[in-house]
Amino acid sequence: MTMENTNLQNNKLNNIKLDFKDSKYATGKRKNAIARIWLKKGSGKIYVNGKNMIDYFTRSNHQLQLLRPLEISQRISEYDARCNVSGGGLSGQAGAITHGLSKALLQYEPDLKSVLKKEKLTTRDSRIVERKKYGRRKARRSFQFSKR
Repeated sequence: MTMENTNLQNNKLNNIKLDFKDSKYATGKRKNAIARIWLKKGSGKIYVNGKNMIDYFTRSNHQLQLLRPLEISQRISEYDARCNVSGGGLSGQAGAITHGLSKALLQYEPDLKSVLKKEKLTTRDSRIVERKKYGRRKARRSFQFSKR
């Protein structure tokens, strides 16, 4: 019984109800990941799939990548963000959220476009994994050659 109660309490903590009624919406993409972003004026909190950003992205380089559009525009403590991200791995998801955050920021402040475009945050990174070809081990790597 006590084990079930603690699990229920943990689930309630993870499912944070956030009010994003007066927010701007944007989508970001990177590799196979798609991120849906709701941005509103607030205190600088970022939630990813119902969790705090620090709990979802444990690696520091992913956290820094997420905060990049807000850092460059010097608006870290001015906006709250709620992100739903699916597909891909953690690096692709972090890139998708970065792309979506910069697009949502532009909806609030269009004059930031030159600053964010200079850092290449508004354009989608179109690089994707090259497909594997037949007769090869990977996309370009051949099988090991055996002379005899």
